[in-house]
Amino acid sequence: MILIILVLSYLIGSVPFALIIGKWKYGIDIREHGSGNLGGTNTFRILGKKAGFIVTISDILKGTLAASLPWLLNTDLHILLAGIPAVIGHCYPIFAKFKGGKAVATSAGILLFYAPVMFLLLVAVFFIVLYLTKYVSLSSLVACTAAVIYGVIIRDILLIIVMAAFLIFLLYRHRSNIGRIIAKTEPKIKWL
Repeated sequence: MILIILVLSYLIGSVPFALIIGKWKYGIDIREHGSGNLGGTNTFRILGKKAGFIVTISDILKGTLAASLPWLLNTDLHILLAGIPAVIGHCYPIFAKFKGGKAVATSAGILLFYAPVMFLLLVAVFFIVLYLTKYVSLSSLVACTAAVIYGVIIRDILLIIVMAAFLIFLLYRHRSNIGRIIAKTEPKIKWL
C-alpha cells in the first residue's frame, strides 16, 4: 500500500496545471515563454492573474491531496513522506517531459494538510517578504526557512528534516533566481 501511495503521489504531483490551463484556455505552451517553468509565478507573468491564481491553487491542492493519501487509504505512512513524491512530480512531471515547476505551491499544499496553522503563518511570511521585496523567489525561500524554524520551535524532528531538505532543494531550483537577485536583474512583481 505504501508503494501505491508513493506512486499515486508522484502522479498527482505530475499533473501540469500551468500547461493544461495555458494550452486549453489560451492556446499557449507556457514552457515556451518567460522562465519556461510550469508553475504559478510564470503563469501569473505570462497568462495573467486569473490563470495564475487557478494554477497556484491547483498546485497547492495537488500537494494537499498527495499528503492526504495515507489518511484516505488508512495507512501508517507519515503525511510528510507521502507528499514528497508529489513535489518531485511537480518538478519532474511524467506528463510534461519531466520539465516542471519549482514546487513551492505543491510543498505548501502538503503543509496545508499537515499543519493548517503553520501553513497560514507561512503564507503570512511569504506575503510580508513579497510586499517588502517584490521577489517571489526570495519570499518562497524565506517562507521555507520559516517552516524549518517552526519545526525547531515545536520540536517536530521529521518536519525539520523534510523542510530542511525542501529548503536545500528550493535553493537548488532557485539558483538562477538567487544569482539574478544578487545582480539586481531578477524581475519584481507588480502589485497593480
